Amino acid sequence: MHVSTTVWLATLGGLTAILLADLFIIGRRPHEPSQRESVLWVTLYVSMAVLFGLGVLLFSGPRYGGEYFAGWLTEYSLSVDNLFVFVIIMARFRVPRAYQQKVLLIGIVLALLMRGIFIAAGAAAIQRFVWVFYLFGAFLIYTAVKLALHTDDDEEYTENALVRWTRRVLPVSKGFDGAKISTRIDGKRLFTPMLVVMIAIGTTDLLFALDSIPAIFGLTKEPFLVFTANVFALMGLRQLYFLIGGLLDRLVYLNVGLSIVLGFIGVKLVLEALHENNLPFINNGEHIGAIPAIPIWLSLTVIISTLALTTVLSLLKSSRDAKREAVAAGR
Repeated sequence: MHVSTTVWLATLGGLTAILLADLFIIGRRPHEPSQRESVLWVTLYVSMAVLFGLGVLLFSGPRYGGEYFAGWLTEYSLSVDNLFVFVIIMARFRVPRAYQQKVLLIGIVLALLMRGIFIAAGAAAIQRFVWVFYLFGAFLIYTAVKLALHTDDDEEYTENALVRWTRRVLPVSKGFDGAKISTRIDGKRLFTPMLVVMIAIGTTDLLFALDSIPAIFGLTKEPFLVFTANVFALMGLRQLYFLIGGLLDRLVYLNVGLSIVLGFIGVKLVLEALHENNLPFINNGEHIGAIPAIPIWLSLTVIISTLALTTVLSLLKSSRDAKREAVAAGR
């Protein structure tokens, strides 16, 4: 897939303009968005992502169009899973609802910057070292097993070393001062808990990137598609947080669905690594041509069907559980 410098610059310019507009809106009027506002924004971002994919399909063909949609759906699903942790962090630090938008937007910008770096590094590594696919595949399979074994007991947020260091070294006030990251109390300049929250969100984004980047490189090796799929998956995350905050608890099988998807992509990466093998201790450094390549249409089918099935089963189970609780409460 050949992407000219002009197309890259136009895409980056357009996406940057959208992010700046988002920043301007939040900075001008911090608030908790209504359901209607959230629906409109999420619909807008999803529509832009789909239209972009249709453009890829039209101008670059079904192969790259399929790779983009498979990557975007996977990244979007992983982003929804990230919301669970964001909800826990917001509750842990008692961030006022009116200022949560700013925290989320800063977190999304940090995630985009970190993923941009990871994408550039990953693309360079893949071009030079085919064996990187073995590492990516093994890591995704490990992540899939870890997700499949995930329990509700894991829902507590544990502060990482950087957050603990920030609390210990920097003078942090006890309360928030609007959306400011610093305030002045009795003539002394202090940082607010908002800074700690942003560091917590940013470092969490870094860990999420370690899962998502290998996953999408398992679906497409095109840096342009990897980058745009990630951007479109993250851009509507802020509004999605407020739209489905109450729905997150009902997606009880989301981890199972994501574990299946990541496990599938991990196996796909390992098969591709074997197909293009050049490691001397595997088949004497020769390619293993008998290893089948998994086509993108099959990947897209597995991703869509798995995520759709786990979502439906989650909502059905949540509905049954709610009815049982209502009956038990009425006794």
